[in-house]
Amino acid sequence: MTQRVFVRVVGFTDVERHALNTVFRLSEQRDTVYSLWMADAPEAPQLALVDGQSYEAPIELESPGNEGFKLIWVGAVSPARAWRTFDRPISWPEVLMAMDELFAPPQPLDFDLDFDSGGADTVPPDEPGGKRALIASADRDERLYLRARLALADLTQADEAETAARALELTRAHQYDVALVDLALPDMDGWALLKELTGAKPAIPHVIVTKAHASITERLRAWLGGAEGVFDKPPHPGKLQDLLQRV
Repeated sequence: MTQRVFVRVVGFTDVERHALNTVFRLSEQRDTVYSLWMADAPEAPQLALVDGQSYEAPIELESPGNEGFKLIWVGAVSPARAWRTFDRPISWPEVLMAMDELFAPPQPLDFDLDFDSGGADTVPPDEPGGKRALIASADRDERLYLRARLALADLTQADEAETAARALELTRAHQYDVALVDLALPDMDGWALLKELTGAKPAIPHVIVTKAHASITERLRAWLGGAEGVFDKPPHPGKLQDLLQRV
């Protein structure tokens, strides 16, 4: 069931407003939809997103009608009632994650119990212990680079796929803890592949994608599509390593 959350936005530059509007627009594809609150909106706002450097910020804080909803503050000095505070430059995926923490429903546990073991196509069991990774890229050098980054994070069980079709075949055969996927695989639209992987059963807890020269719209789209990380090519080793350490 889709829920719509109206957000009161105070301040921000034109560029930041454009990025925020992109967040709102892309959220229309999800169960939790965020919309800019206007005076003629059918519901009261449930969240205020305030630019602490704007002249409207003190007015917003002193308004008696703003006690009933959460406050996300952007700026160095935040008020006591701020629920979350972010500094500039703003990481909109992190802001979105904070909003989801408030409003997105928790994901139900998905138990896929398959008692049919009599099929002709049997899959060798995964090795006990340790975690398993999937690397999907048509570029051999990129696959070697990602395998090396995985090994440094003690993720030594890794399968490789040069095509999207092979990647999907592998996800049906194995339980993966993390998937590193190039959105430019030649045989399938990258966004369609991301949707398939984030909806895979059994679920892949961590999906990380790479895309050359990804725009902020593409990064937000990937985030909203379920990607935990979005990296340029080749991925920054330090940032990728930090993310893999959390797997």
